[in-house]
Amino acid sequence: MSLSKPAARKHLHTRTIKCEGFERDDGLFDIEAQIVDQKTYAVDEPIRGHRKAGTPVHDMQLRLTLSRDMTVRAIEVVTNHAPYDICPSVAPGYQKLIGARVGGGWRKAVTEAVGRTRGCTHITELLMPAATVAFQTMGSWKPQADASQSQAKPMFIDGCKAWASDGPVVQKLFPMHYRGRA
Repeated sequence: MSLSKPAARKHLHTRTIKCEGFERDDGLFDIEAQIVDQKTYAVDEPIRGHRKAGTPVHDMQLRLTLSRDMTVRAIEVVTNHAPYDICPSVAPGYQKLIGARVGGGWRKAVTEAVGRTRGCTHITELLMPAATVAFQTMGSWKPQADASQSQAKPMFIDGCKAWASDGPVVQKLFPMHYRGRA
């Protein structure tokens, strides 16, 4: 199923977010993310001057290196294109995320480390889809010590409609944590 046919319109802006997850040979995981903003028309900007259509307004990248328990072991942040010369200067602040865990409390840890004027809006925003890609990368369906029988309730249960504790997915995959009708 696709979106319905749109009204007549003119394409003005594209934001591309790309996230990839990798398992490293040393047992750690790298999550790489990039955000690129582009206009479909030329722009005369107050600082950078004339920008041709398609020239990146923003192009930022990050790499989170995580241990199996989702703890940040390293982070690298790069600003390839930004509207202002000061933008790349925020990179060192992201080192404060080393030791933080991706999961419950991640958004708060990010805000405390690099929120507001301590970081870049776009890089900070990029940390959220990077976190979900970390779960997709590390939380695959590989056989583990039968997670469906674990006593601990997985954090994703009750996180969305599909994973409702009273729904058919949890009933089938995590019967121990099913809270619906028997």
